[in-house]
Amino acid sequence: MNNFWKVAAPLVASFLLVGCGGGGNGNVFPELKADIQIPNVTAGTNFSFDIGAVDPANGRFYFTDRNNKSVDVIDTTTKKLVKQIFGGFAGCNTGAACVGANNDKSGPDGLNVIPDTTFIYVGDVNSVKVIDTTTDSVVNTIPIGGSSGLRADEGCYDPDHKIFMINSPGETPPFATFIDTTTQKVIATLLFTDPGTGSAGPASAGLEACAYDHATQSFLNNNDGTTANPHGEVDVIPAAFVLASGNPASPATLTLPAPTPANGFKIFPLGNCDPTGLDLGPGTDMAVSCRQGTTGVPLTVEILNRATGSLLATINAGGGDQITYDAARNRYYLAASRWTANGSSSGPACTAASPCTPVLQIIDAATRTLIKTVHTGNNAHSVGVDSARGEVYLPFSSATSPAGCSDCSTGDPIGNGGVLVFED
Repeated sequence: MNNFWKVAAPLVASFLLVGCGGGGNGNVFPELKADIQIPNVTAGTNFSFDIGAVDPANGRFYFTDRNNKSVDVIDTTTKKLVKQIFGGFAGCNTGAACVGANNDKSGPDGLNVIPDTTFIYVGDVNSVKVIDTTTDSVVNTIPIGGSSGLRADEGCYDPDHKIFMINSPGETPPFATFIDTTTQKVIATLLFTDPGTGSAGPASAGLEACAYDHATQSFLNNNDGTTANPHGEVDVIPAAFVLASGNPASPATLTLPAPTPANGFKIFPLGNCDPTGLDLGPGTDMAVSCRQGTTGVPLTVEILNRATGSLLATINAGGGDQITYDAARNRYYLAASRWTANGSSSGPACTAASPCTPVLQIIDAATRTLIKTVHTGNNAHSVGVDSARGEVYLPFSSATSPAGCSDCSTGDPIGNGGVLVFED
């Protein structure tokens, strides 16, 4: 079997101990269904993609592609690339080869399908671009951040109030922008400095994924680091605060306030985490993917109670970017691009001296345990789940670029990069 998807041998024993968790097939591994080629991505190419998502309404997987300055569209029935949507995306700031690109100056980046509409919101440099899936075209560009040359990255959607939130992690200080999706206009900007210090306070270390919680009517946001929590926290932002402060006619600039019972803000410390992905799970659970920058410490996924912040489980997984929950199977899927053979952090990046072994990790949300793992491809850090078909989509880069993958052999038939499709 090709070593992109061979079982990670050091983990087999732990899977057998899990036994029948998550549907009775805890030690049965996902089957590779397809590897899909992408134009201009060949052997040696540094494929610079970011976030992806499956739209169940039209049976398509969408993901952002900086090499081609496009959003790429895969038909989930045929497993074929059917469209590349162009529309002024920034691309890599180093050019089409994307070697040495600064992610904060490149796009497109984050991508969110807006339920019950035909729109997709896509983060780009100094903007959010709106795609209409009925025409597969960019129909609006919403300016963000002036002319800083920095990206709007990952976002989340509040269907209760029709608000889209998106983070700009490279700005000083980092900020989140809130957009009214009925008007497609900005209503507020929230600056992330130490709570209660105003815009002059110490800036957050950066922002990552967010999610909206209907039960608490709040946005949950991964904050890379503050003075109190230098390796990360989850900030709980009430939607009511945003709605009361801004509107499309007069957008407000706000700062993160000190949490009080009256204002509804909360802060959930994450310990030594350096958070990346976040998604809501069953009940009041949420999963936070950690990508520890401290060399040698265990890579982890934290399961927390999203109402109280209580830590419910710490799983030796992680080292990825996007984590996605599938309610149909009650599982989390994590694209762990920086996983290593011993399950410990390789530090800020994968290198020949401290290599990574990229995997897809599957966590049973009922037992809060890792039940499956499978090798993927170089830098496979984003993941989309087709719940109806039980399939998982992971873009990946060529075997040699970026450097630092210890088992992405150039002899593999899919070593050029593209998109892998697994059936769980």
